Order: sequence, then C-alpha cells, then structure tokens
Amino acid sequence: MAKTRVHELAKQYGVESKFVLDKLKEMGEFVKSASSTVEPPVEMRFKKQFGAELKAAGGAAPAAESSAPRPGAPRPAAPAARPAAPAAPA
Repeated sequence: MAKTRVHELAKQYGVESKFVLDKLKEMGEFVKSASSTVEPPVEMRFKKQFGAELKAAGGAAPAAESSAPRPGAPRPAAPAARPAAPAAPA
C-alpha cells in the first residue's frame, strides 16, 4: 500500500490540512506539513478515530474556503465594456 499525504486525507474528508495535521499530532504522529506522508496503519487509525465524525459532519468541520483569490490563480475575465450610448438629440 502506498503512503498517503496529509493533504490527500484532508481532501478526502473536506477539511483543511491544518485540521488533519493537528489531529495527527494529537495522536502522537510526527507530521510537519500538508505534504508529509502518513503510514497506512496511521491512516487507518485516523479514519477509525475521526472518519465517522468527519463524514457525519459532511465536511462542515473547519473547511472554510476563503473568498480571497489564491496567489498565482487565474484571474476571472473582466466584463466586456459596453459601448457608449449615443447622445440624445437636443
């Protein structure tokens, strides 16, 4: 079985990577960042402890998406400029 990254676990449950990192640290696992890998037995323990809770919450746990654009994300297209209305005769 391949190792799973923290950010993949977070995506699976619809929560932020920081939330998963905190929970793994509470479990006594050494993880530093979202790109850290997790051994299969640790992943199974995480799923047993928090999986049902996170699935029941429907991803309502700390998965707040910020409305600010990400750096490097493509910008939305600017609205098309309207032509100026012709002046009304006086």
